[in-house]
Amino acid sequence: MDLRFNTFLRIVIFCLPLCAIQAQPQLGVATSITQDSILNKAGYKFIVEAVPQVVSPTLISDSAFQQKSLQLKKLALPVYALNIFISGDLKLVGPNVNEQAILNYTQKVFQRCKQAGINLMVWGSGGARRIPEGYSREKARHEFIQLAKKVAAQAKQYEIILALENLNRQETNFIITVAEALQIVKAVNHPNFKLCADIYHMLKENEPASVLLTTKGYLIHCDIAEKENRTPPGTAGDDFTTYLQALKQIGYSGKIVLECRWNNLAVEAQPARLYLQKQINKVWK
Repeated sequence: MDLRFNTFLRIVIFCLPLCAIQAQPQLGVATSITQDSILNKAGYKFIVEAVPQVVSPTLISDSAFQQKSLQLKKLALPVYALNIFISGDLKLVGPNVNEQAILNYTQKVFQRCKQAGINLMVWGSGGARRIPEGYSREKARHEFIQLAKKVAAQAKQYEIILALENLNRQETNFIITVAEALQIVKAVNHPNFKLCADIYHMLKENEPASVLLTTKGYLIHCDIAEKENRTPPGTAGDDFTTYLQALKQIGYSGKIVLECRWNNLAVEAQPARLYLQKQINKVWK
C-alpha cells in the first residue's frame, strides 16, 4: 500500500509543472467570413465578423439571415464573436436617445446571435456612444451605465457576453482608455458585461501595458494591430511583448484578434500570424 501511494505521489509531483503551464491565447482575425479559407490556410483559429454583415435586423431580412446561418455552419473557422454592435444613428447618450428603439434592436441582435451560435459581442460603437458637444460627461456616463445594465440583462437571456471596448479619441470622445472602460464595467456590475482591451487603441492613447494588470476577472477579449497605421503585426515591426507579458501575468485565457488594415490579406495573413506568434512564444515560454 505504501509503495502504491509513493508511486502515486511521484506521478502527481511530476505532473504539477505540466499542469501549471498556462495555455497561449489563440489568434484570429476580424474580417469578413468570405476570407474564411484564406485565414484557415494561414493558420488562424477563428473569425470575428461584424453585426451589419451577419445579424443586423435593420440590414438583413429574416430570410437573408437564414441563409447567413447556413453559411456560418459551412465555414472552416468558427465565428467566435461579432463587433460593430450598434450603428451611429442609434445614440446611446445625449438628448436624442430612444431607449426602446435600442432595446428592440439589441434584443433582435441577441436572438439571431443565439440562433447562429455566437455568444460574444464586442461593444465599441464609437459613433453611437459619442457625447454631443456641450453635453454633461457625467450625465452621459450615467446614461450609458443605466442603458448598459438593461442591455446586459437582455444578453443574459440569450447567453451572450458583452465586451466593452476602449477606442481612441480619433474614433470617439467617450471611453477611450482601458482604465475608463474598466470603471464602466465595474459600475454596470453584471456577469454578462465584461471588458475588451484593444491594444492598438491603447498604443494610440499611449496607455501603458501596466493598466492590463488591473483587469483580472474582467478582461475576456483582446484586439491588436500596429500603432501608426493599424497595420498587421510585423509590417512596421511593433513590439507588443510588454502588453503580452501583462496578459500572461493576469492569467488571461481569452483570445487575441488581429483587427488591422490589410493591403492584401492573402499575402499578409500568415506572416502577421507568425510575427505575433513569435512574440507570444517568447512570453509564454
